[in-house]
Amino acid sequence: MSLDIAPRFVSGNAASAPVAPALECLMRQLPAEALLSGDGIDARFRETLSAVPAVMPAFVMRPRNAAEVSLCLAACDAVRQPVAVQGGRTGFHGGERACAGEAVLSLEHMTGLSAVDPAGGTLSAEAGVPLQAVQEAADHAGMFFGVDIGSRGSATIGGNVATNAGGIRVLRYGMFRAQVLGLEAVLADGTILTSLKGLAKDNSGLDLNQLFIGSEGTLGVVTRACLKLHPKPAAECAAFCAVPSLSAAIALLARLRAALGPLLSACELIFPDALEGALALTGAPRPVAPAAFYVLAELHAIHPAHDTDGFSAALMAAHEDGMISDVTVSQSPREFRALWDLREACSGYILTLRNVIGCDVAVPPAKIEAFVPDAARIVQALDPAARFPVFGHLGDGNLHYVVETDRPQGVVEAIYRCVQGLGGSISAEHGIGIDKKPYLHFCRSGAEIAAMRRLKRAFDPNNILNPGRIFDPLPTTPAQGAAA
Repeated sequence: MSLDIAPRFVSGNAASAPVAPALECLMRQLPAEALLSGDGIDARFRETLSAVPAVMPAFVMRPRNAAEVSLCLAACDAVRQPVAVQGGRTGFHGGERACAGEAVLSLEHMTGLSAVDPAGGTLSAEAGVPLQAVQEAADHAGMFFGVDIGSRGSATIGGNVATNAGGIRVLRYGMFRAQVLGLEAVLADGTILTSLKGLAKDNSGLDLNQLFIGSEGTLGVVTRACLKLHPKPAAECAAFCAVPSLSAAIALLARLRAALGPLLSACELIFPDALEGALALTGAPRPVAPAAFYVLAELHAIHPAHDTDGFSAALMAAHEDGMISDVTVSQSPREFRALWDLREACSGYILTLRNVIGCDVAVPPAKIEAFVPDAARIVQALDPAARFPVFGHLGDGNLHYVVETDRPQGVVEAIYRCVQGLGGSISAEHGIGIDKKPYLHFCRSGAEIAAMRRLKRAFDPNNILNPGRIFDPLPTTPAQGAAA
């Protein structure tokens, strides 16, 4: 796509970014409501969940469809205007945070949602559709969408794809990657790639869709996704378990997986500090007696009577073998929701604390028993008074390792080094963004990072899409620039 734009650089901008030409070009091509600049930029475009405040964007683009996204990116690419891509702005690590000189591409006006295809078990959602809207559409059609996260009401499908969102039911349904059967995406130069066939099998060359999933908007902007749906569970049942030790929690997970197979849809681990905080925040009754740790297990039943009986039998056997000291099993949808509300209140409790560090990490499930005491020992050497309101997904090894400390210096790096030593990841489901970039080498080799940079240069040679997220590009020599 060729655009006739004469670059004029804005004085006083730290990055000397060519803001005005791209904006002027788009003003001739897009509706007035699709562009915001100056005092017309709403403060929400600098509001994110990450700890570092964002700057006011150079301008904001709000396209309504892929064609308008194409116009926006082509205009920006022509003058090398950096762009921060925003969905629901629920990320934790700065991927969507506007930096100095960046324009914002907001997908909030792209909210088209197709009807469910019952034969294929799919639906199509534009990037700005909230996750909850997809869940509800599937439910109304008698089906089920496999990913659920606490920010379901505001997190968008485009952001979920870009960060490869996980959530509570990865154990059964997999990460967001497993839910995607096709994508529409726009490259930095405005090229639109469309693969929305919804085919379960398609081996016609490289699967370009997979490159965009988890790429955090650095290779292209996802504008629509064809999503896989699952049969709706005939019944749901949750068990809140008190367990005497971490080894007992891990043994309980193994026992339930052996007894229930794929019917076990979630298995959460909650530390005492997190549960006590959630109870105080909500005023909910204590579900079980105090214990060293707590496990919340969920069954998605196919044959309700048979499957729930099997769940109860497995829990009873685990209790007899000392894996469980106390347990509450939901007997109704209301009780089921109440137990999950308590788990979700752990996140709400964390937001009430002032001096917290949150590390979204993953280690092999078999190594959680080694990670938890090792990490605590390292952190308490830096701050003996540190508290650990930790919770997370036992079934897939992902812990939201939260530390309450007024001595944060060195804590994050110490935790990540512990993760590195156990062959884990510094980011299980929230991405790298800007804030985790200095630690990427703890879980990715130099060769892997170099390969990522080569992909970035191939898809976005002018480095306009979410620049500086995940990794920094290597300096480009004149010879390399000519080759590119």
